[in-house]
Amino acid sequence: MSRIGNKIITLPAGVKVAVNGTEIKVEGPKGKATHSLPKPLAARLEGMVLTIKNDGATRQDKAIHGLHRSLIANHIEGVAKGFEKKLEIQGVGFKANVQGKVLNLSLGFSHPVTFDIPDGIKIMVTENTNIAIEGIDKQLVGAVAADIRAHYPPEPYKGKGVRYVGEYVRRKQGKTAQSK
Repeated sequence: MSRIGNKIITLPAGVKVAVNGTEIKVEGPKGKATHSLPKPLAARLEGMVLTIKNDGATRQDKAIHGLHRSLIANHIEGVAKGFEKKLEIQGVGFKANVQGKVLNLSLGFSHPVTFDIPDGIKIMVTENTNIAIEGIDKQLVGAVAADIRAHYPPEPYKGKGVRYVGEYVRRKQGKTAQSK
């Protein structure tokens, strides 16, 4: 029995949910999202409470019960409040700027790095080194942040690179000259 799957989802104010068989449509102030449930799962909306019921008995059915309940809860939170990831760039001459639907990164390479911003994502750059990524899809926001960070992950010797705000990078000492 999935403990996560049996939790109820209470709908915040301003969020509308429509259950049509296995299709769940969520609409809120930030946008719209849809989710389709697999075969053994069923959703029931009673007032401002959404529950996900599992009719299957196999181990796989129990596993997807909690997964899909969490995905639906993330859709509801996304259309109500949205999700945000923040990155910071450290290094001399390292900077970023947004031009239309493209994020331009100067990361010390001989060429500028360009990143196409996907639909549903909003990227803002402040002080040329702080990047804020916002959207209603939690998975997409995290994936975009990870893709941007992957262009130049923080290195342990000088600490240069793109990192999450608050991320701790363990520093290494490096080589020292030996005397004879």
